[in-house]
Amino acid sequence: MRFNLLFFASGLILFSYGISVAIQVQYLGIHPWDVLNVALFDKFGVTIGVWNLAIGLLLVLVSLIVDRKYIRIGTLINAMSIGPLIDLFLFIDVFPESSSTVMDIAVLLLGIVFMGIGGGMYSAAGFGAGPRDGFMLSLSDKLGYSISRTRIAVESLVLVIGLLIGGPVFIFTLIYTLIQSPIFQFSFVKVTEFLKKTASVDHSDEKVKSV
Repeated sequence: MRFNLLFFASGLILFSYGISVAIQVQYLGIHPWDVLNVALFDKFGVTIGVWNLAIGLLLVLVSLIVDRKYIRIGTLINAMSIGPLIDLFLFIDVFPESSSTVMDIAVLLLGIVFMGIGGGMYSAAGFGAGPRDGFMLSLSDKLGYSISRTRIAVESLVLVIGLLIGGPVFIFTLIYTLIQSPIFQFSFVKVTEFLKKTASVDHSDEKVKSV
């Protein structure tokens, strides 16, 4: 369990930092949900993190109404921590320096990698899906559509709303998921395998102690 908590916390931090890194070069395009957060910030003020928090909690509330089986303690922690962490990183402003479009693309790719690894880590920890994933899973079950079809529909709608408000949409917005998903899957699989191994070792140690 100690490793689960470590990967969960580390994953949230790394995921949040990845979002913050990508926001630094948002003109290249960012994830649909972040397009919406940035658009709301530009339109109404407050902070990007506050909008992330507000939308996350709203999705948790909707998921509880639609199908609460995907909502666990980790979902709430995720919803309440990612936003403040994003604001913290943006405030500290410890990011790679950008000097050209090529460098900016490299910075954005770094942010996507961090998000993929971090997302895989906190998801594999077993404390519950993130608020957005939980919402899409609940909606998928309720409507009877596949998870991928539901994800595409939801993120497309979010993207359109963010675009209409004035969010930063460009080429990387369209290919974000194509890059991030394989990294997420790799991280998720590796962390899951590690946690299973450590769990089996701990279980063996408990058996030895009980003899």
